[in-house]
Parts: sequence; structure tokens; C-alpha cells
Amino acid sequence: MRLTSDAFDDGEPIPERYGYRAENVNPPLTVHDVPDEAETLALVVDDPDAVEPAGTVWDHWVVWNLPAETTTIPAGFDPESAGAAEGTNDYGEVGYGGPNPPDRRHTYRFVARALDTALALDRGETKAELERAVEGHVVAEAHLSGTYAP
Repeated sequence: MRLTSDAFDDGEPIPERYGYRAENVNPPLTVHDVPDEAETLALVVDDPDAVEPAGTVWDHWVVWNLPAETTTIPAGFDPESAGAAEGTNDYGEVGYGGPNPPDRRHTYRFVARALDTALALDRGETKAELERAVEGHVVAEAHLSGTYAP
């Protein structure tokens, strides 16, 4: 399984428009080669470089129960329109919260997981709850990273 974006290449800068203080919409994503045994997809976007200034890995987007046949996640995507659910990010909001590094260029991780089940989680749950729920259900995983500077 692979995860790509038409907006930036792996390890390259994420365009400004996707930042929290700009348009604050998710960048477009494409999921490739989802295994046949997958029932749903989960997606997490976080910032491990936030540990120093914020004291924690900062969660920007938490999504689950995307249909496994989802291949395109357009910019400004509303997961709930596809029957999926969104969790609470570290801005305290449900949905996408774009990059907003306080101090320097940060690297943002986009992680898609193919799951063999749908998850019984309520809208607004956190990444920690999602991580517990996916244990034992991940059949494939794909990573994409991008950078963003203040």
C-alpha cells in the first residue's frame, strides 16, 4: 500500500495553503494498492517535531471507517460525506487542523492504515483511542511525510 499527494512529494514542503493559518484544508491524498482483505481505512496526520515546543506529538487529523475502496481524498475533504468519522485534533476541534509550527520547520506524518474491520468509535475520539481500536486489525500501512515552516 502507498500514500501520495499531488500537492507535495514525500519529504518535501507542504504548500502554505494547507496550513492552519491559511486555508486550513487537507492536502489531496491518493491511496494506492489497498489489500483486498481491507474493509476500511484509517488516517492520522501528526507532527512529531512538536514534542519540544508542545510537550507532545501534535495530532492534526484523525479519520476512521473510510471505505476501503477510497483511493482519492481531495483537498478540503469531508470524511463524514463518505460515511467515515473524524476525531478531535490537538487544537480541540473535530476535523482537520493544518500545520502551524510555532518555532521552526516541522515534519508532518500522514499515515494510512488498511483495516480488516469497521471501528465502533464515536465521532470526536482522539488518536490514542483510534490507536487502541486498530490493534490487531491493521492489514497494511502507508506513510507520507511533508515539511512546513512558520
